[in-house]
Formats: sequence, C-alpha cells, structure tokens
Amino acid sequence: MSRHDVSVHVRDIGSGPAVVLLHAFPCDGRMWLPQAEAIAASGRRALVVDLPGFGASDRSLLATPPSLEAVADEIVSALTLRGIDRFVLAGVSLGGYVAMAILRSRPELVAALALCDTKATADTEEGRSNRERIAALAEAEPSAVGRVLEQSVLPGLLGQTTFDHRPDVVEVVRGWVHEADARTVAWYQRAMARRPDSQRALADAALPTLVLRGDEDALSSAADADLMVATSPDATVVTVPGVGHLANVEDPAAVAEAIVRFIALVTDPQTS
Repeated sequence: MSRHDVSVHVRDIGSGPAVVLLHAFPCDGRMWLPQAEAIAASGRRALVVDLPGFGASDRSLLATPPSLEAVADEIVSALTLRGIDRFVLAGVSLGGYVAMAILRSRPELVAALALCDTKATADTEEGRSNRERIAALAEAEPSAVGRVLEQSVLPGLLGQTTFDHRPDVVEVVRGWVHEADARTVAWYQRAMARRPDSQRALADAALPTLVLRGDEDALSSAADADLMVATSPDATVVTVPGVGHLANVEDPAAVAEAIVRFIALVTDPQTS
C-alpha cells in the first residue's frame, strides 16, 4: 500500500466525472457531505478529502516544514492512485487555498474551480502575526487548543444569523473545533501564513470559476470575492444570504444547488 493511501483519506461517492472537495480549517471532509451526496445524485463522482492531519487522514506530513504546496502534492498523489487525472476542484477557505496551490503546481489537472468563502491574496502582516499567535498558543498548551480555537476562530466561522437561529449548526461546528489536533492547528496556521498570492495563477488558468460567498462572511470579504471575479476571466458569482464563512454548513441545500448547477455547466466528456 502506498503511503498516500494512508496519509490522505478520501470519501469516494458516486460515479462519473470527478469533483474534488477540500474543507475549511479546522474542520474535515464531513462539512462537504451534503453537497457530495447532491453531486453524486447529479451523475458525478464526489471525492471528499480529509486534508493531512485532519479527520481520518494521518499526520505524517506534519513532520515536514509547513507548506500548502506539500498538502497539494499529497492530494494530487492520492487522486492519481485512484486513476483521477482531471477534475473539478472545490474548496472552502483553507480548502480554497489548497485548491489554488494545486492550480499553481498542476493546472493541467483542473477542469474548473469552485472557490467558496476564500481569497486569492496572501495574508497581510497582521494576518500572519495572528496566525503565529494561534500556532504558538496551540504548541504552548496542546490540551487547551479547543478552547483557543473556540475563542479565536469559531466567532468568525459562522454568520450572525446562524449564531442567532441555527443552534444545532453552531454546536456541530463547535464540536469540530474541539476535535482539532494541536500539532495540526499550529502547522496549518503557519502554512496558511506562508501562502503566496494566487491572482496570477487564476488569470493564467482562465478556467470556469464559481466564486461563492456567504453574505455574512467576516473572514473573506465581498472585496476579496470581487477581486477573484475580476482576476478570473470566466467567473460565475453566487452570494448566499444569511450565512457566514462556512456557507456550505450553514445552508447546505443552497450551496449544493449552486455547485451542482455550476458543475453541470462546465463538465464535459474530457473531465474524468
């Protein structure tokens, strides 16, 4: 068995043209399951990835320097082992950053992009400092990492409407936050802080691109979405009302409908 079979866990649902789904920090692939079922029902093959260090994937990559390029390589290797050499690629937040890392390194593999509640720009100095603060806290007191994330990350993950009216969603996401491993948290905070700007990669690829954003997203702004739209020559825009940064968890049906509709427009017989 290859190391990649072990290090990257992939839920493989349905058959047909491949759609790869990459999750947000600090969640795992479970956040994509409602959309994966809808994608499979539409006649596509949904591949729901647990990024290395999250969910059922192992943590061997965490022994290497923090790098989203390394994450991208692991995912591409895992997909190649499954015979998948071209796919629609969707990512939320961190998953969007990893999707753009794949686009930078292996653009020939990507048939179309769905970038959800994410941004193409690199972190500001303030953003990098905040990530290092969270990484240091996770390392200093690993047993308290859930509390650290609940205080510093959870408030930005969900929209105010969700906090006010969807207590079940809040509790699910709070549970995911408390499941996060301290080493994984520190490693990914530093990997995200080091990511480059991806605007040139989006422009050069000129792929069909869905830019989806919750209208209450406090982490990825409307200006961030507008910039991706302006950068991508073939962009479709969807704004989901009443949700925040984890739009696909807060309103699963609306996001599933938008993604299935987009995929139906861009999937062709060469996507396999």
